[in-house]
Amino acid sequence: MHQRIEHDTMGEVLVDADRHWGAQTQRSLENFRIGTEKMPREILTAFAALKEACARANADFGKLSRRQADAIGAVCEKLRGGEYEEEFPLSVWQTGSGTQTNMNVNEVIAHLAAEQGVELHPNDHVNASQSSNDTFPSALHIASALAVVEQVLPAAGRLEETFARLERENGDVIRIGRTHLQDATPLRFSQEISGWRELVAAPCRMLRAALPELCALAIGGTAVGTGLNAPKGFDRAVCRELSGLTGVEFVPDENKFHALTSKDALTFAHGALKALAANLMKIANDIRWESSGPRCGMGEIHIPENEPGSSIMPGKVNPTQCEAVTMVAVQVMGNDAAIGFAASQGNFQLNVFLPVCAYNFLQSARLLADCMDSFRKNCVEGITADREQMAYNLNNSLMLVTCLTPEIGYEQAAQCAKKALREGITLKEAVVSLGLLSAEEFDEAVRPEKMV
Repeated sequence: MHQRIEHDTMGEVLVDADRHWGAQTQRSLENFRIGTEKMPREILTAFAALKEACARANADFGKLSRRQADAIGAVCEKLRGGEYEEEFPLSVWQTGSGTQTNMNVNEVIAHLAAEQGVELHPNDHVNASQSSNDTFPSALHIASALAVVEQVLPAAGRLEETFARLERENGDVIRIGRTHLQDATPLRFSQEISGWRELVAAPCRMLRAALPELCALAIGGTAVGTGLNAPKGFDRAVCRELSGLTGVEFVPDENKFHALTSKDALTFAHGALKALAANLMKIANDIRWESSGPRCGMGEIHIPENEPGSSIMPGKVNPTQCEAVTMVAVQVMGNDAAIGFAASQGNFQLNVFLPVCAYNFLQSARLLADCMDSFRKNCVEGITADREQMAYNLNNSLMLVTCLTPEIGYEQAAQCAKKALREGITLKEAVVSLGLLSAEEFDEAVRPEKMV
């Protein structure tokens, strides 16, 4: 394998000749052989946007020539488009400030620009007016905001609309309700579905509420928040460029000392992701319980049969999409704990748990978006009500007695329900046998369509 010599302030390092990174990337690659988790693609895309924005702003302030800024911008455009992904091999488990990933990006941009005839220094030019301490937190916020806007919210919107369609289609179906896993009073199936729809919509409102804080960036704070070596107004200029590149409005965090050390915005936003995960868990559990069977379960709804469910039981089909959703939900809940712990570790002027925050937040966003689309396409779109089974369970329920409470009183209504259960007779038979109502009076009072 052909190698070349790269150098940094610590000396010379051998790098594979066909790679575009430099000495600091190589040192990180050799020093952190930990796990298989690599820096998320979304972080690298965010870094490419940030570096281009910084280059444009630096040119405006005279710290780079237009030619240098254009060269950085041209490379970053390719990186944002997914080219050269193999040039970013570093582990998540590296320095907690993400310095080595910042330098990985700087080195690759400098080497690729050199191939186009523009000589750049990774630190002096690509990293001009910046520090890893403000670029990685900024890239983290950029990537997280874009993941919410471009991945999570659109997928949630599609799922919400599917539930809205099911809601419209099932307005005439009445079923028995259940609380505490026990029979309760009736409701329309569409009303239950409206609850599922809102379980998706509500956390999305929370995510949107979190975006303004997530879109406030640390850039311009440089090493400790003072902005040393960055021109006055650099932060605002970078955010203007970023907003144009991404279509999302980014603004400078007005207090850079807060921005460099705190991960409260990320914690808050991920809390909304956790809320969405918790709600998806609830929806998936409802659907798999209500579709359980086919003969010995509730069997009140049908879901698509996508694949065989057992290697030993012929004909068995399982609610696999629901199971995938619930596994994603527990992963997101675990990620939330990791982010919370990491956010609590901002010491003095810097939080040094940034890569693990990035990995967990972006994994949560990616998993939630993917699982909502999969759940929608492979399960929710095909849900149908088993009207016959719903009607049977509805008419067989003892909790219809609730509507008789105004007529015969709570204690006598309870007596009727217990008598029917104990003797295996219908609620109507119990009420009539106790002489509390006539059959005609019972039929007039116990009408589920009036109870919903």
